Amino acid sequence: MPKPRMISACAVSDERSAGRQHPEPAPEHRAEFQRDRDRVIHSTAFRRLEYKTQVFVNHEGDLFRTRLTHSIEVAQIARSIARALALNEDLTEAIALAHDLGHTPFGHSGQDALNECMRPWGGFEHNLQSLRVVDKLEERYAEFSGLNLCFETREGILKHCSKKNAERLGTVGRRFLVGGQPSLEAQVADAADEIAYNNHDVDDGLRCGLLSIDQLRSLALFSAPFDEVSRRYPQLPPRRVIHETVRRMINRVVTDLIVETRRRIEQQAPDSPAAVRLLSAPLVGFSEDTAEAMREMKRYLRHNLYHHYRVRRMSAKARRTVSDIFSTYMDDPRLLPPQDQARLEGDDEARRARVVSDYLAGMTDRFAIAEHRRLFDPAELT
Repeated sequence: MPKPRMISACAVSDERSAGRQHPEPAPEHRAEFQRDRDRVIHSTAFRRLEYKTQVFVNHEGDLFRTRLTHSIEVAQIARSIARALALNEDLTEAIALAHDLGHTPFGHSGQDALNECMRPWGGFEHNLQSLRVVDKLEERYAEFSGLNLCFETREGILKHCSKKNAERLGTVGRRFLVGGQPSLEAQVADAADEIAYNNHDVDDGLRCGLLSIDQLRSLALFSAPFDEVSRRYPQLPPRRVIHETVRRMINRVVTDLIVETRRRIEQQAPDSPAAVRLLSAPLVGFSEDTAEAMREMKRYLRHNLYHHYRVRRMSAKARRTVSDIFSTYMDDPRLLPPQDQARLEGDDEARRARVVSDYLAGMTDRFAIAEHRRLFDPAELT
């Protein structure tokens, strides 16, 4: 195994991992968390993210971000932060790349629709589904189902979890029952996710014309970088002005996060990953001014982008598509592919609902649209 880079005492090392559900020989030329990252990248679920919505449905434009490009951007930001804080970069990257594997087609609209469909059987939550994907649904290896990732990677994927769900997850759900924090690497991946979608949704919103620069200039996170770019490069074309502004926005919040997190680590002085877990609050975070600016940006995007009438129209179509497909499969599971029918157990309705949910959640946007057409359009015979 290659010699690892020196990391902080409070970082997770490969040697201190709680291990895998199914014991495996140690990798010869990789670290354990490198293996996790590689397994995520080679998974079917990861490839499907290329055709799953971030905000705009896949067919609306080639340049808008998808779940795949979002995950790659999260991993880049997370790894940069982890390096600056002397944390385990491989673990951080593995969590970042895997965090959206359980997302439905059509983004949050699809998730909300599937959650409503699954309400009688415990609901649907994409973080829990991401863990389900890496623990059970991926079928690649001879000796186990899932990807058999390390405990710390699996725990980092599970950002939120109800107590009811945590009770049946065993050790990976324990912190949701007894309190405490996940690893610093998981905290970094979570923060990087927030940074990526806030800033890149601004970029996509401007690209499609749903957001305007005049409105955005009222926001602290946008105005200072935009004014700086405009002063320094008065003749720069508009598209490059936006790119220069967004990259400065990302740099500012990432720098703030690193500085503030270092301050908190120095103040709390945890001497091990176990000490991090015992803390009552996360160590990774923004200064209060930047945290408020991030909240302001979220409120703006929620009102002006996510609730824009054009996005709402597509969201309404997405919810109907998911609900229609779910109801049809539940009424007649013989319409499912044979490999999914094989997972059914007699007339167990809850089992049937979970099988249908797994199949639907794994669909890409374009597959779900095509499947809806196949099921409901009489002209589609197959």
